[in-house]
Amino acid sequence: MREIVRTNDPVLITAIEALLNGAGIAFMILDRNMSVLEGSVGMLPRRVMVAADSETKARRVLMDAGLGHELRPDGG
Repeated sequence: MREIVRTNDPVLITAIEALLNGAGIAFMILDRNMSVLEGSVGMLPRRVMVAADSETKARRVLMDAGLGHELRPDGG
């Protein structure tokens, strides 16, 4: 799995989920339930993970949607 985005923004996570689902790209959101430990302050970022063989396509989908600035560096 490769991390393509790390963010505290729940709206951004929802948008990314919709884009990746629409493109048929399997993904996982890690650390989503960490709010239990952090007290719901949104301090710990959530990580969007995709399979290594889907990374290029996922990055392209997000760039085409104007979210390229949210992407982690390649290999991140």
